[in-house]
Amino acid sequence: MTIWVDADACPKVIREVLFRAAQRTGVELVLVANQLLAVPKAPNIRALQVPKGFDVADNEIARRIEPTDLLITGDIPLASEALAKGAQALNWRGDAFSKETIAAQLTMRDFMDNLRASGIQTEGPPPLSQADRQAFARQLDIWLAKRRV
Repeated sequence: MTIWVDADACPKVIREVLFRAAQRTGVELVLVANQLLAVPKAPNIRALQVPKGFDVADNEIARRIEPTDLLITGDIPLASEALAKGAQALNWRGDAFSKETIAAQLTMRDFMDNLRASGIQTEGPPPLSQADRQAFARQLDIWLAKRRV
């Protein structure tokens, strides 16, 4: 059982929540990024640096993730791959990706990409709020409790 983090864009406050949870429970935590990341010195926490390039970190996570694992990401296609392998996935706001909703989320993502590509200005997501951080920590605790780490 491993928590995989798509760490290139993961907010620092979410990484801190993950570090505390991993230190408290002993669950394996792997942050994957194309840059060097500082992580606490703990036997169950590590950073995996991959080469720079489009989707290199995503591809590495998709290759390694197992059905018992949890993925932390804001990347909907990567979440879809994790779900297809039987893993679970959460975004940084504590929203769980699900097999029932992922197709609609992919469609909306593609639609928004097409709008941006055609020159239409779209708003990005709002900043991460305290309520978002609490929702993420709550969902992470629920996942960990179900696994009785």
